[in-house]
Amino acid sequence: MSSSSSSSNPDHAAQEALRLLGPAPANWVPAHAGIDHNVVVVGGGQTGSAFAFALQRAGVGGVSVIDAAADASQAGVWRARARMHKLRTLKNLVGPEGPVTALGFQAWYESRHGQAAYGAIDRIARTAWAEYLDWFRSITGTAVRYGTRLIRFEPAEGGAVPHLRLHLEVNGEPRTETARKLIFANGVAGSGAPFIPDLLATAVSRGLAAHTGHAIDFAALAGKTVAVIGAAASAFDAAAVALESGAAAVHLFARRNRLAATPVARVRSYPGFYDNYLALPDATRWHHAARYRRLGTTPPLDSVERVLKFPNFHLHLAAPWQGAEVQGGKIVALVHDERFHFDFAIAATGYTHELSQHPELAGIADLVLRWRDRFEQPAHERDDELGAAPYLGAGLEYLEKTPGTAPWLRDIHTYNPGGFASTGLPLGDVPSIRGYVPAVVRRISEDLLLTDLALHEERTRAEVPPDFDESLYAGAIWQADARRLAA
Repeated sequence: MSSSSSSSNPDHAAQEALRLLGPAPANWVPAHAGIDHNVVVVGGGQTGSAFAFALQRAGVGGVSVIDAAADASQAGVWRARARMHKLRTLKNLVGPEGPVTALGFQAWYESRHGQAAYGAIDRIARTAWAEYLDWFRSITGTAVRYGTRLIRFEPAEGGAVPHLRLHLEVNGEPRTETARKLIFANGVAGSGAPFIPDLLATAVSRGLAAHTGHAIDFAALAGKTVAVIGAAASAFDAAAVALESGAAAVHLFARRNRLAATPVARVRSYPGFYDNYLALPDATRWHHAARYRRLGTTPPLDSVERVLKFPNFHLHLAAPWQGAEVQGGKIVALVHDERFHFDFAIAATGYTHELSQHPELAGIADLVLRWRDRFEQPAHERDDELGAAPYLGAGLEYLEKTPGTAPWLRDIHTYNPGGFASTGLPLGDVPSIRGYVPAVVRRISEDLLLTDLALHEERTRAEVPPDFDESLYAGAIWQADARRLAA
């Protein structure tokens, strides 16, 4: 391609990188009757896309990526429930491209806006990231089956190799498929559910409150008085959108007496620590997870500044709600014996790690090993919510609580924030991709190979025809050697 044509084609560098990388290896996984897929990835967002590409380059075929959203425009969080202006992570982190830098965000952005434009941004705009992910799926040929929801699954009986039976809903119709491996790349609620305080249950049921993980009609909050419970990033983002949508007033309530401003994870965010995190003793991993939760999630500075521009924003510190009831279509909240009246409340209260609260996982909740089963928590670092998190293996697979009762759990890999206690990173966020996507793919590849080892032994020990015979070099043999060989 000429220089003029390459300069007019923003995808030239990416296409060249893929050309030089060469075709993806052929699928080496033996087919088995009755098995539809080698791997099913639940979730077509950034990590689902990363897994699809990484598995493709590992020569693992038969991969299906499913997403419950009706189409690409409704998939993921970036155009729906995410409300920040910019991603909260560094702009130069490795994303779904892995080692192929020409497929990364920087290369994509610079090819469209120039190096100076990339240098000028401090973090990635949320909408730009969504556009990049659309492009990444397109350039890598990643197909997502939209309108496909996993309802439940169980181990399938019979067959040459272990596999799972998946009960799906495809565009509203039930369907059963089978797969050898299952990856949950399904977002922040993937190991549990949005946590809604009991005192808000009635308000939620009457449409007067919602969790930040839910769809919220912010335009309907114009002229309304709104409460936000919580003080992490999602709380400030929700408060900002409410204010920008014309809310009459927004009150944000924090349990702590000051906003969390100490990014404790930063001191361990170097390759030697993160790359080997799974090798650390359980006590060390627990300490870091408990410390992070104890000190609180730090909202980005610009998220806080975003709400401080509004004189009708009010911050309440050391102000947990003591009670709430619905009266006359409003929420009446009791805080420090003072009553507040709100038209709407937003719970920015995080997510549980209780598997039984997630429909697809309810059936295995009692079988999965949790941190509370494996590790005795020190009294000064007790955290029951953290203890409910699954204790994951080196390939981020579930482990069985009672040995011998559910060995098939090793074929289910979880890649969502429920794995935080095991990995030290919120799985699913961009920082987790570089290290943990390859770890899962390596484990899946290893398991698929070893399960079919007899077939691979047969394949690799087969007779190999020679590329040439002795006649090719007969005339060049040293005569003394020729006589000796003939004798």
